[in-house]
Amino acid sequence: MVATAQRYEELHPRVKIEWKARSLQEFADEPLDDLIDKYDLLVIDHPWVGYIAETEILVPLDEYLSTSFLQDQSDNSVGKSYQSYCWNSSQWALPIDAAAPVASSRPELLKRSGVELPQTYNDLLNLADRGLVALPAIPIDTLMNFYMFCIALGEAPFSDQKQVVNQAVGEQALQLLKQLISKVDPVCLERNPIKIYEVMTQSDDIAYCPFAYGYINYARKNYASNQLKFHDLITIEGARLVSTLGGTGLAVSSRSNHPEIACDYSRYVSSASIQGSLYTESGGQPAHKSAWESNYTNNQCQNFLQDTLPTLDRTYLRPRYNGYISFQDQAGLYIWDFLKKGGKKGALLRKLNQLYRESQEGLVK
Repeated sequence: MVATAQRYEELHPRVKIEWKARSLQEFADEPLDDLIDKYDLLVIDHPWVGYIAETEILVPLDEYLSTSFLQDQSDNSVGKSYQSYCWNSSQWALPIDAAAPVASSRPELLKRSGVELPQTYNDLLNLADRGLVALPAIPIDTLMNFYMFCIALGEAPFSDQKQVVNQAVGEQALQLLKQLISKVDPVCLERNPIKIYEVMTQSDDIAYCPFAYGYINYARKNYASNQLKFHDLITIEGARLVSTLGGTGLAVSSRSNHPEIACDYSRYVSSASIQGSLYTESGGQPAHKSAWESNYTNNQCQNFLQDTLPTLDRTYLRPRYNGYISFQDQAGLYIWDFLKKGGKKGALLRKLNQLYRESQEGLVK
């Protein structure tokens, strides 16, 4: 983003763009209301869009950008990235980074151990038994993995207005999660994807991570001590796992004194030409599909983009209603606590269902 701002300033000498970084946790949790008075441009998470549409704290980009440009963005969306920022027929952000949990490995370590890349859930468990597997399992990642296992068992979460998932599916998903977590180092419960990737690249202890939000930089030469190779997800009963869409979107504050310029910069950053060149060259993970399919960009990252595009294209889109963020913040903690301390699966699911209903009524804070 700093590189795109610098180039945009060179093309528009009267414009100055300064970026301030937030932590990964702040990105997920910090209320946007605290930011709109301070900044013209915001990088946001799509589960906020229901709240955004209701409060109108951001600019509807379709009021500033051409229909043809937005159609190109839609046509070249990686998975549901573009759709994820659309609510009530308005576009509240443009995807600039597409991401989802994908698999990763140290191929030389797998070879050294005499094992193949896991293809099935049983393969994964066998590899975990050998101490070669790690995965991020802090509350937010645990919740996303719970969604993934529910889908694998035949039911997408939140298909019903009164329950997150039916009890049989929910209990089985919790059991799969607990089974896997029991086979890896408990420190995984304290690690996010970046910490897992740092362990994988700075030591030779871990050869495989089955699902963690992908970061293209770990596939780039010389970024870390050891490069990672990224892959599609394993299968359960013959079907590929479906992970939960992440990524980021670039949005404009409704309090901005320069919405036209901010929207034009957003257009510039998310355009096919910049996404496939300056943005990716400068360390970015693009969101425009042409950049994911390009040989030029893939040559910079061991085909990270082409190899994981099938995973991204089938991802699950989380709820985005006004109130969902409150559910997400607490539900992940409940499941994480269950994995760490144990408990009754039925009671946990009832707790999640109550939290879900309260979040829809605006009772959860």
